[in-house]
Amino acid sequence: MTPTPSTTPHPAILYALPKDKVARSLGDFVIKAQEEALSKRSKFTLAVSGGSLAKTLVEGLTGRAEVKWEKWVVFLADERVVPLDHEDSNYRIVHEGLFSQVPIPTENIHPISTDHLDDPEEVAHDYEKQLMNEFAGKNAVAFPRFDLILLGTGPDGHTCSLFPGHELLKEDSTWVSWLNDSPKPPSTRITLTYPVLNHAHKVAFVAVGDSKKDVIHNVLDLPELGLPSSLVKPIPPGQVFWFVDEAAASLTQYVKTDFKL
Repeated sequence: MTPTPSTTPHPAILYALPKDKVARSLGDFVIKAQEEALSKRSKFTLAVSGGSLAKTLVEGLTGRAEVKWEKWVVFLADERVVPLDHEDSNYRIVHEGLFSQVPIPTENIHPISTDHLDDPEEVAHDYEKQLMNEFAGKNAVAFPRFDLILLGTGPDGHTCSLFPGHELLKEDSTWVSWLNDSPKPPSTRITLTYPVLNHAHKVAFVAVGDSKKDVIHNVLDLPELGLPSSLVKPIPPGQVFWFVDEAAASLTQYVKTDFKL
């Protein structure tokens, strides 16, 4: 009899790297994830956060012939409900850091619809439809299964627009949710939910600098705090990874793994 696969999440894998090695190592990791995806299907599906992550990603992938940009399909892990050219827009940040630098086909990039910015519930519903069109097709699926989700973490341990103590931490059915009470401005946002994050093949957090040492310690060493970043626990065979520099890893006692592919 075939044993039932375990649903117990694998422990996070922590790579603590010299600062000048983080981008290149992340690039190696992304290329491997891309190769694994393209060995099974014709595209590589990602969700990405805003912040400095896009620039780190480009730094690690620039000039590398192995990157099949034309195969990439990219969604945002969360978004502020603002026009796409607004200074708070994650799309704008990722466009400047990534999309404008590399030849990902425009039709493979998925920003929010700006038709109903006065109605965040409708914005979330539309983004969920975009996901369904990409992942469900003619097949009923419970949740999309991204090849890779790239995330950051805030000083309070939030990730995407999932904040400590917020009711969205308990959301277990929708793919995309909305909020109008974000403790970090702007207050109105949409976000992927844990069921989506935790169905991914791979999730990678990227955090660098001394300012991240406390949150890395809290997330990895003190899971009992229930910080949002610590609740990202992909269902096996999914796996979560942390790419941090030595400064960000200076407080954590969590076991560190040598980076190799």
